[in-house]
Amino acid sequence: MKNIKQDELLNFKFMESLKNEPMKNLISGQWLSTEEVAPNINPSDTSDIVCTFYKGTFNHIFDTINFASNIQKSWAKSSISLRQEILDDIAQKLLLNKDYYGEIIAREAGKPIKEAIDEVVKSAEFFTYFAAEAIRSKGVFMDSPRHSVDIEIINEPVGVIGVITPWNYPLAIPAWKIAPALAFGNSVIFKPSSKTPAIAYILAKIIDSSKLPKGVFSLIYGKGTVIGKALAQSKKVQAITFTGSLEVGKDLAQKAISSMTKLQLEMGSKNSLIILDDANIDLAVESAIKGAYNANGQKCTSCSKLIVTQGIYDKFLEAFKSKMKSLVVGNAMNSLSQIGPCIDKKQLDSNLAYIKLGIKEGATLVCGGEAIKSETNGYYFSPALFVDGTSNMRINQEEMFGAIACVIKVKDYDEAIDILNDTQFGLSGGIITNNLKKAMQFKHDAQIGNVMINLPTAGMDNHVPFGGSKNSSYGSKEKSYAASSFYTTSKTAYIKY
Repeated sequence: MKNIKQDELLNFKFMESLKNEPMKNLISGQWLSTEEVAPNINPSDTSDIVCTFYKGTFNHIFDTINFASNIQKSWAKSSISLRQEILDDIAQKLLLNKDYYGEIIAREAGKPIKEAIDEVVKSAEFFTYFAAEAIRSKGVFMDSPRHSVDIEIINEPVGVIGVITPWNYPLAIPAWKIAPALAFGNSVIFKPSSKTPAIAYILAKIIDSSKLPKGVFSLIYGKGTVIGKALAQSKKVQAITFTGSLEVGKDLAQKAISSMTKLQLEMGSKNSLIILDDANIDLAVESAIKGAYNANGQKCTSCSKLIVTQGIYDKFLEAFKSKMKSLVVGNAMNSLSQIGPCIDKKQLDSNLAYIKLGIKEGATLVCGGEAIKSETNGYYFSPALFVDGTSNMRINQEEMFGAIACVIKVKDYDEAIDILNDTQFGLSGGIITNNLKKAMQFKHDAQIGNVMINLPTAGMDNHVPFGGSKNSSYGSKEKSYAASSFYTTSKTAYIKY
């Protein structure tokens, strides 16, 4: 690949040339090619190859880990003002071309263009936030019961951090993991999803263009069974932060235990929205639509269980179905599209399989649930709504990760909260009500990590902790001040004077 000049770096129009010139891996501080090349297909238009990329191997990840481990020792001693400068620089470069980077996300992830651009902005905010965290004092002095003894609590970087991220938020999730890792003096080995390699490459190019020492940050594409396994079993990787499925998260944990690797796992979810009789009907419908169908239901905070009390059930259902009919499914690059395609054929087939399963289980399909044909052969799916659901149905227990929702009619709040909690997951959930007592009670009754009252189950703010309970999360919370508990380790010093 030709050397990237600063002006090219800022607009990244050279991405177009990478359809025939594969994106390289950033290994041991160098951009390197490998033997295997894979294409990146636009799910809105399967004739559009967004880019091609080289897949890394075990030997590449082995070399990367060794280099990252060595360079981290000096990076840990770097100036906090330098870290602040680097993170602020990354944030500014993301914002300078947010529209173009949003287009890349829309093309490869199928995320509607407005949502995609918003993701770029939010990602920049993470780097800005942790730029400030980098210079905020973390040490604590304490008195000792012993005479002439002082105590100091010192927070130090963990070491080498493996960052494994999914395709549904291909820039934001890496940002909220990478930014704190660098802010607190760790080195990072970034393994993005192979379904969204282009925006990961852009982020890596931006980071590599900063004053960050070469090798502190690495990018390596490849199979999770190869890259993830190598990260988990290496004694030179001190921690791994992962967002993905429960199955993969558990497998990663089993592999990591042999090396006693520190883990932060964000895994599956099955989120519910409760709508009580006293709810504002317009607010209830808006929150349910956004929670169930935004991003085509392909996000961990989507609500696929709509639990509605019997007094408002008919009114809600009529209004909800009316609103569904106005939703526009289409090419993610079209500004009129509210819902883009499924990420790939596998996900589309999964959606269709859940439609058949729901019908077989006894639920009634009242809207959608079909593959939508298009001139571009995109993986389009019409948002689906089931009624007559029960909590024990698989469609109400499993994470479908698609634009599929099921309405469950209940007698009262007590039955509703029992159904909301009737799942192995505990990430997010909400309630729509004007009853202050019920709203306050819900905060304590819901066995979830993110409680939403009169809001959609999605839309988490950048500066507060994020994470769930049960099988949704393992380890410390992500984002905000909570990040320091994962990316640093404390040391207690006793000083006699």
